[in-house]
Amino acid sequence: MPDAAAKTGPDFLSRAYWNGTIKMSLSKFFILCVLHQRAMHGYDIARAVEQTTNGCCSPTEGTIYPVLREFEEGGYLTFETEVVSGRERKVYTLTDKGRAAFKVAVEAWMDVTRCLLDAGKLVDGKDAACCG
Repeated sequence: MPDAAAKTGPDFLSRAYWNGTIKMSLSKFFILCVLHQRAMHGYDIARAVEQTTNGCCSPTEGTIYPVLREFEEGGYLTFETEVVSGRERKVYTLTDKGRAAFKVAVEAWMDVTRCLLDAGKLVDGKDAACCG
């Protein structure tokens, strides 16, 4: 009987795999973060996220606009259309619900941060419980 074809999955030894996973997860968080500071349009959001994360998270238009649409549909942000140099653009503003979501997100990521710090101690050979 022939061997079943080996399944190829993600390369968990690849830093690129983990970086991609982290960036995908953090994009929503950092979009909320920069909008928590001020209203802005999509291009400015992308630049602000990249600047805030020192280039670690660089969302593209393909990432930002679906997230903004999702946030809008959920009532987490609103937008106003403005015309600049003859072109329309949307300027996004967090709602109170969006600000509350950002607060919850910060709390959740702080929990994860503590777990990551514990995991770092394990890697360094120090006595620590991972997420414990």
